[in-house]
Amino acid sequence: MPKNSFQDFVKINKADKIEKIEKEQILRDFKRPKVESSFSQEILEGRKREGSKYTIWIVALVSIIFLFFAVSFLFSSAKIFVDPKVQNITLDQNFSAVKNVGTSDLTFDLISLNGEENMTVKGGDVQNVESKAVGTVIIYNSYSSSPQTLSINTKLEGSNGKIYKTKTKVIVPGMKSKDLPGSVEVDIYASEAGEEYNNTPQDFKILIFKGTAKYTKFYVRSKGEITGGLKGQFSQISDTDKSNAIEQLKNNLQNKLLKKATDQIPSGYILFKDGAFLETDGGNIGVATPDNLIPVSVSGTLYGFIFNEKELTKKIIADKIQNYNNDDVYIDNLQNLIFSLSNQESISFKDIENINFNLNGNVKIIWNIDKIKLIADLLGKNKSDFSQIMTNYPNISSASLSIKPIWKSSLPDKSDKIDIIINTPK
Repeated sequence: MPKNSFQDFVKINKADKIEKIEKEQILRDFKRPKVESSFSQEILEGRKREGSKYTIWIVALVSIIFLFFAVSFLFSSAKIFVDPKVQNITLDQNFSAVKNVGTSDLTFDLISLNGEENMTVKGGDVQNVESKAVGTVIIYNSYSSSPQTLSINTKLEGSNGKIYKTKTKVIVPGMKSKDLPGSVEVDIYASEAGEEYNNTPQDFKILIFKGTAKYTKFYVRSKGEITGGLKGQFSQISDTDKSNAIEQLKNNLQNKLLKKATDQIPSGYILFKDGAFLETDGGNIGVATPDNLIPVSVSGTLYGFIFNEKELTKKIIADKIQNYNNDDVYIDNLQNLIFSLSNQESISFKDIENINFNLNGNVKIIWNIDKIKLIADLLGKNKSDFSQIMTNYPNISSASLSIKPIWKSSLPDKSDKIDIIINTPK
């Protein structure tokens, strides 16, 4: 009996060991697949992460490229460089112009400016001097509509009680209307030498009409001061010094008045330098000061002819350009033409109504270009159409196109993106 118990114990132990080994094997077998499954999952997830990383970079690159092209097109622009049609001509042409505005003829306007220049000259030898005062007066006719002739040396009595005489024969026009008398200017001189005949502006009576109705109906007023009267011993200047001083004052006065006139000319009008003329009083010599300085003065009026630039330009080119059809043109150096007035010596600038003149010199006629119309014709057009569009503009000699970005095949569709640069010839 004891023997059997021991054997049974041994058997039981063996069975337990076998069972334990089997369990351990099953447990190992059970855990191994789990390890392999976890490793495969990690590999798969790693590959997914790498794929996502490449996808992000591709998307980012595509976005950058898209943004670059979008910005490029947003800031696209075009520049057109244009050479206008140009024609050089040599001009030596006579013209006629009238003062009446609104006629079909070439018209002009007359500008007039008054001025005075002064200087002092060192006196020379003392000499006995007798000179008569001189001035200018305006004679008015409020008596009738008929003109009145006054002979040379007609006597005028000034409000200072002194007698003066007219230097030339004049015809005083009749009344223009009931309230508008006729008038004429004439130079006068004192009947005797002496400083007492010098005077500020004053009124006069015509002595030959005294005792008649004309005495009050014809009246005279001086235009400016009456000066130059001298009598006695005075320091004098030589004829050469006098002539040089007066010539210098005339030049100074003309330059000053010409600049003033030029500054007053409205835009679109032109005054030629040779189209301005100075009329002076011939110069006045004063009395020497205690320092033996003799004042010299010149007063005068500058008359200038001004023209409408466009009107004059069309008149110039009408005979110089064949088949001219009123194209919009301009002359770049119009100011440089030499202006010559015909019969200048016989012209009274105050009363002038028409003139004949000549223009001489080399000029450059340039055709204007309508930028607004040209831009409108180019909006959104393909580059390949550019040359064909330019053929519709005969006033364009040549043109070139530059588009940004360079790969863009069409011009911008907004006018502010197109810039036209005109190469004005020099």
